[in-house]
Amino acid sequence: MAAGTGTTRRNATIEVEGRAFRVADVRAALGGDFARLPVVLRLLAENTLRRSTAAEGARTVRNLSRWLEARTSEEELEFWPQRVLMHDTTSTPALVDIAGMRDSLAEAGVDPSALNPLLRVDVSIDHSLAVEEYGRPDAAPRNLVHEYRRNRERYRFLKWAAHSMETVHINPPGTGIMHTINLEQLATVVTTAEAADGGLPWAVPDMMIGTDSHTPMINGLGVLGWGVGGLEAQTVMFGLPTTLRIPDVVGVRLTGSLPRGATATDLALTVTQRLRALGVAGEFVEFYGPGVSSLTVGQRAVVANMAPEYGATTGYFPIDHHVLDYLRDTGRDPFQRQLVETYARTCGFWFDPDAEPEYSRTITVDLSTIQLRAAGPRRPQDLRALAEIPTALAGEEASVREPARDMPVFPVALAAITSCTNTTDPKLLIAAGLLAGKARTLGLSVPSWVKTSLAPGSPAAASYLKRSGLLEDLGEVGFDIVGFGCTTCIGNPGPLSDPIKKNLDAGRIRPVAILSGNRNFPGRVHPDLDLGFIMSPPLVVAYALVGRADIDLATHNFRAGTPAGAAPVTLEDLLPTQAEIDEAWAAGQDPADFARDFSVAVRNPMWSRLEAPDTPRFPWDPDSTMLRRPPFASASQGSQLGRYTAHPLLVLGDDITTDHISPASAIPANSLVADFLVERGENRDDLNVFASRRGNWETMLRGGFHNRTVDNRLGAGIPGGLPVAHTVHAPSGEVMPLWEAAERYRADGDSVVIIAGERFGTGSSRDWAAKVQRLLGVRAVLAGSFERIHRSNLIGMGVLPLIAPEEVRARLQGLRPGDTIEIDAPADTLAPRAGVAVVLRAAGGGTEEFTARAAVETELDVELLHAGGVIPSLLRSTIEQHRAADQGSTIEAARQR
Repeated sequence: MAAGTGTTRRNATIEVEGRAFRVADVRAALGGDFARLPVVLRLLAENTLRRSTAAEGARTVRNLSRWLEARTSEEELEFWPQRVLMHDTTSTPALVDIAGMRDSLAEAGVDPSALNPLLRVDVSIDHSLAVEEYGRPDAAPRNLVHEYRRNRERYRFLKWAAHSMETVHINPPGTGIMHTINLEQLATVVTTAEAADGGLPWAVPDMMIGTDSHTPMINGLGVLGWGVGGLEAQTVMFGLPTTLRIPDVVGVRLTGSLPRGATATDLALTVTQRLRALGVAGEFVEFYGPGVSSLTVGQRAVVANMAPEYGATTGYFPIDHHVLDYLRDTGRDPFQRQLVETYARTCGFWFDPDAEPEYSRTITVDLSTIQLRAAGPRRPQDLRALAEIPTALAGEEASVREPARDMPVFPVALAAITSCTNTTDPKLLIAAGLLAGKARTLGLSVPSWVKTSLAPGSPAAASYLKRSGLLEDLGEVGFDIVGFGCTTCIGNPGPLSDPIKKNLDAGRIRPVAILSGNRNFPGRVHPDLDLGFIMSPPLVVAYALVGRADIDLATHNFRAGTPAGAAPVTLEDLLPTQAEIDEAWAAGQDPADFARDFSVAVRNPMWSRLEAPDTPRFPWDPDSTMLRRPPFASASQGSQLGRYTAHPLLVLGDDITTDHISPASAIPANSLVADFLVERGENRDDLNVFASRRGNWETMLRGGFHNRTVDNRLGAGIPGGLPVAHTVHAPSGEVMPLWEAAERYRADGDSVVIIAGERFGTGSSRDWAAKVQRLLGVRAVLAGSFERIHRSNLIGMGVLPLIAPEEVRARLQGLRPGDTIEIDAPADTLAPRAGVAVVLRAAGGGTEEFTARAAVETELDVELLHAGGVIPSLLRSTIEQHRAADQGSTIEAARQR
């Protein structure tokens, strides 16, 4: 490698198959610190140094050197991703925002097409597929027909966005899950780019962001990327960097190798439990040590995917020979593989199993100790041995009135092989298929009440499962492919089976969801299910065969209840060996599958036939219940900072997730949200899911905090989240729907805030969870702690997140109607992590003063709060640039005259 000149901004060249590329010589810039830094910080340094001025580069080098001294930093750096990845239920509201912003620009006399994303934006339509049909070979195409029927209006809108914004690219329904597509189709690991000066092209690491919390799945391929909210993504789309504090980096040292029977899922659940207990919220996680070399990219991707479940920003695995193998096995061309290897080895990003970088904290995980595990029944970090599941369910039957005669108290209602988390690793699907084949041979079958489904993340799965002879075996035990999308994992399981629904309505059972997904929050996968366990695909098939959750699967006789004399069948008899898995994969794989099957799915005639507008401004339909121009897409939205006295709108406990705040599951037919839609012409029996309505702010406003487990502690007897969230309007003392109370406060000129406990906003990266709070008039959220993406989204909507000191949290949880909160957060003194004065005033007299900490991490956060959020900031900037350009043109024309 030939080095360039300069002290901190050094360039060099590499050569790949006779082609020369310019690279940023980060090793030379950082000197002796380079090898001591975690790989993720080396990558961030490359990104910053390549884009920065010499002075900015020098500052970055100094700050990274100081990070090594303290293993932490309060300094900021800018991150410039090459691309943005979105799915349909995050892209729809983001693109609706842009459509509304274009209207605002046009009304201000600015060309609406001036607002156009500058980065490539890939949208995958994967979150809308519901499991209507199952247990039949043609379930997938039939479900796709249902999907188009229900979502036609939204899909036409997404097509409009692609027509009117040249950087927006749509992956149609049926092409797979966004994170699987990212791994198999989009990611390059190392990419090339033309140089602005016309010189040698650049070779640079492929780095990206996505508007889904599971974006870190790509970390398993050596690509640095993480999830952000849709609002943060909008700033990046329009040419601004995302600013972050130089992160703490937690090192997870892996040793040994996985034993027989243990899967990547078991490892991921164990890591999730360990890191949640350690506390890594908002930090970067990097895996290192000799055990890394024993894991394939498929296995690494499972662990990396769970980063939001363990609370981290990343779960990064560096580049090594497994990455090259994965690129080969998914059909990438030889030049790309050579580019990756040459770049990573030459520039210092190739994995060294003996390296011991310096981390903020470290833990060790011995892979040889990993055993079969599940997580639940309500959180992904609640790790269980299979023998512990009956104990975890003990006591849950208290709500059962009279046990059903025809099924167990804890029947498996849903058995879903779902989610990018586990279906992207082909060998996990192979293992499920082999278990199904053994069960079929032994004459085992699934009880009639269990709704089974197989929804791989990639269309290629159908090819390699069929070629390996396992597709038929899966179908014979009910696991026919129902489509290629998120399905049950994202809350689209379709209706429960009739036997389950009948006994559930009668109060005779506590049904359980069994899934290979990543989250099992109450109501997440189905509004009527609050118990669920996450596990590997082969275990999902095994539980489906049993049909009940309250057993020790490891010792259970799968032939229990059959005539005497039949030999018992245990889990040990059904689980495949690693040799069997490897043999089936060798028989089934073909690298050509991935590009070919994806291409076929893209050319689906139903997508081709969709007609869409071809205009710079979207033509809104005033009668639409899916797409409405949002009121916050306006430059007139102002800052909510200042000094004010507010009523608590909600008082919430710990672990309020984005699923609680902004639901994605089916819209209950008996809800007030359903009433609202039916009044506008919708069919009560076919309302689709909440996620499909995120382009309609009125529906989402009414759906805010719509979850049966939301407990508003503001007063006794307040109804929970179903049929709609309620609160007390303090001045009148009336209990009313949440949005009606918010409107009353707004009409009277009263401010409102929300009180919450620990981990507020855990879960999916839903900007709607923040948007609905702004629509409710919330000026600040006072919580014990915030999940990273939701904190960012609140700031993006101009809502101030405040962390309450531990000594007052119990007092805040006891607030009652009439109590008020005075917050003093003037714009001119707000700074990252600044103290904010708060006074509690009891309705009956008495005050309590304390200082909260602003959960504001960067100067950009401060600027956005000053502006009232991302959208007004972007609009004002675009309008000012337009007017400055017009003024410059006028001056130039006058000069020429």
